[in-house]
Amino acid sequence: MSLTLRNVNVDLPLFCKGKVREVYELGEDLLLVASDRISAFDVVLNEPIPHKGRVLTQLSRWWFEHMDDIVVNHLISADADEIIEREPKLAKTRDRWEGRSMLVRRTDPFPVECVVRGYITGSAWREYQDNGTLAGEKLPEGLIEAQKLEPPIFSPATKATEGHDENITFEDVCRMVGVAVATTLRDISLALYARARDIAHDGGVILADTKFEFGVSADGEILLIDEVLTPDSSRFWLVESYTPGQSQQSFDKQPVRDYLDLLVAKGEWNKEPPPPDLPREVVESTSKRYLKAYELITGHPLPVPK
Repeated sequence: MSLTLRNVNVDLPLFCKGKVREVYELGEDLLLVASDRISAFDVVLNEPIPHKGRVLTQLSRWWFEHMDDIVVNHLISADADEIIEREPKLAKTRDRWEGRSMLVRRTDPFPVECVVRGYITGSAWREYQDNGTLAGEKLPEGLIEAQKLEPPIFSPATKATEGHDENITFEDVCRMVGVAVATTLRDISLALYARARDIAHDGGVILADTKFEFGVSADGEILLIDEVLTPDSSRFWLVESYTPGQSQQSFDKQPVRDYLDLLVAKGEWNKEPPPPDLPREVVESTSKRYLKAYELITGHPLPVPK
């Protein structure tokens, strides 16, 4: 079995294709397959990251199982045998998608990223430095970079089809989906974050911030959808190395960003396609970070199909 998968290409109708995932129609449901592609500055890079797609899928699966008492989710099954039972022709490509696929219920997604910030970092820190605000709303004076926020802040964002998401206010969400739904999304997001923060901390990991996505099923039920609490949708920091007042090293594509930032600073790349090639050591270092995040949070190494 190959350690990496850049393009999925299973024998099902393609529903949509993102930077990382390919989504296929399987009857009334969908099959989400996470490739090992990685992007930076909204550009998909040439080199896949070994095990990345399996980490995203299996960590999402693990979190779904630990959160289903808070909110119903869209996961039907991530078991290859059960998926093949639904669609026998997938057996011939099992080695491509096993361990990196989720059979999920189809929903109508809400047009908002439900971000929860437990620490001030990233775009929130940059805005705070400039204006003392987050999405235009005033924050307490005197905060330092990476400081813990008590209580955590619901900080929604737009779902951009291209480019970067933009921070918006809770009132903006109310105008988009209605007050009742906006309040439900906010309350569920904060409850999910609180549960995940405590579980991650037990493994020596700080959940700095994360984003959740929700959709409505055909019968009107609000479901937690997409990936959840992965290194691609969250900032994870090590408890033992956490130092407020500076930027923190995170369990995600930090080595990729650091390398590309260096090329940009030297004038060797302009953040536009085509991307530069990644050195082998950057690819390997990034893969190890994804695997380590999975192991610390779940308490066991990533299971790899034989």
